[in-house]
Amino acid sequence: MTTKACANPKSGPAALIFLHGLGDTPAGWSSLEDMLPSIKPRLKQVKFVFPPSPTIPITINGGATMPGWFDILDWPIGLKARDDPTGKLDSVSKIEQEVSRLESEEGIPKNRIVVGGFSQGGAVALLAAYRSASAKEQSYAGCVSLSGWVTLKDDVIKNLSSSSSKNIPLFWGHGQYDDKVLFEQQAFGVNLLEENGVKVDARSYPVGHSSDPEEMRAMAEFLDDLLYGSCDDDVNDTAAASANES
Repeated sequence: MTTKACANPKSGPAALIFLHGLGDTPAGWSSLEDMLPSIKPRLKQVKFVFPPSPTIPITINGGATMPGWFDILDWPIGLKARDDPTGKLDSVSKIEQEVSRLESEEGIPKNRIVVGGFSQGGAVALLAAYRSASAKEQSYAGCVSLSGWVTLKDDVIKNLSSSSSKNIPLFWGHGQYDDKVLFEQQAFGVNLLEENGVKVDARSYPVGHSSDPEEMRAMAEFLDDLLYGSCDDDVNDTAAASANES
């Protein structure tokens, strides 16, 4: 019996930096650390990082403070929603600080780090991945946006035309009945990114502004394949060989 090696085998330490949504805390998504490896066991090797957002005044909340990565000026968040450039870029800087810490303390390079998030966190993750890398700068391993949206669109398009960030694979999951970050944001964002060279795995689910079990499975499969390579052929060949020998 012969067994093929995994397609595109990858190894070494890896990390997922995942950002929570508006009004939430890291605890809201920390279950990913157990959930994703329960679906794809190789993800037990991943270092999970859940940074907390600052507490800031939110315009749609009457200026009252709450955990948030940037200000929200319009509600719901449709295609004409206004941006808060300063808040978003400050949040991208916080992600970059986490990357520097992972590199220095854990020995995990940026090209083995996936940046992701839900809602506001997803918007920041997209901005960090597709706006920030220069032509010579090392890019992220991948990006995950759950119910997020593309912000600072002109900056993203300009950056993608001249940087390596277009090579960062993206998983984008979104609820078809999302009444907070409207479902139209996914089609718009995916189209914008794909037109500029980004490979996107876009999935939609029959939910509102929330996650879905099938979305978690698809996310785990995306991360497993991205960080450790596909072994589907290996498994199928081994199963077929075993059947023939029995």
